[in-house]
Amino acid sequence: MNDRFKAMMLKQVNGETVAEISQLSVQELPEHQILVRVHYSSLNYKDALAITGKGKIIKSFPMVPGIDLAGEIVDAGDSEFKVGNQVVSTGWGVGEEHWGGLGQYARLDADWPLLIPAAMDMRSTMIMGTAGLTAAFCTLAIQDHGIRPEDGPVLVTGAGGGVGGVSIMLLAKLGYEVHAVSGRESLHQYLQQLGAASVVHRKEFARDNKPLEKANWSAAVDTAGGDTLATLLAQLRPEGIVAACGNAGGIQLNTTVFPFILRGVTLHGISSVYAPMDSRKRAWKLIADNISADYYDLLTDREISLDEVRETCEDLLDGKIQGRVIVNMLR
Repeated sequence: MNDRFKAMMLKQVNGETVAEISQLSVQELPEHQILVRVHYSSLNYKDALAITGKGKIIKSFPMVPGIDLAGEIVDAGDSEFKVGNQVVSTGWGVGEEHWGGLGQYARLDADWPLLIPAAMDMRSTMIMGTAGLTAAFCTLAIQDHGIRPEDGPVLVTGAGGGVGGVSIMLLAKLGYEVHAVSGRESLHQYLQQLGAASVVHRKEFARDNKPLEKANWSAAVDTAGGDTLATLLAQLRPEGIVAACGNAGGIQLNTTVFPFILRGVTLHGISSVYAPMDSRKRAWKLIADNISADYYDLLTDREISLDEVRETCEDLLDGKIQGRVIVNMLR
């Protein structure tokens, strides 16, 4: 094993976040049980905020960012894993509180990773990453609520992003009639390829709304928050559910109690960071069982090297990314 490796390192200089590619030694890694040779990571919205310093994501500096990683165990410590196991890890504060996946080696607590499902490989797990896992949690929440395909159409906001794209794929594969919300007309064909029956412009939802509107949707996956979520709640059918997992459209929620007490709707919050391992295994199984290889290629906007991460963060924050960005750590 080469003792030296490349990693992105975030530092604070005069109150500003500085991102640079550094050469580190394995001995500099934090003391966790498992040492992983990282093959792939991914670039999420949260990563872009952290790396550019445009969001207060990092809890302490210096920090190796990257909330997702997939790799091969080279030292299992006293854990139940074995050398050579291929694992995926998302969440648990990695890339925020603990050094993360944008380095060619990482140390993890034994409770964080899980074995990659048999139907997947390291690359495909990072095409999914936190975004795919979150989408799977949203889909499971809709199913667990008792919403069936015959109960009516479902809506997915932020459809051009990773969570939105995977949600469309999963729900469509499970038989739901999925309608996608996006402000980018250039994405219409892509979203229909993912499985969307139609594409609705986001201005139809990101607006002032009435306490109750026409009941259109049996369920929804919402990555936007703000006025979009308030409009969704007003348009849910009786006993419908919104799985809410983002705030790209704002953190305030200006609504009334009417959707809840007159239609019995449910607002179900989704957070994948500290989700229990049993829930993670169930979500990864849902992905492995329902997403085929051609969809992985469709969902991937680009594959980049570690050296390209910083500039790609700007594209991600500017809404220029369609789907997912994976980082090949072997380059």
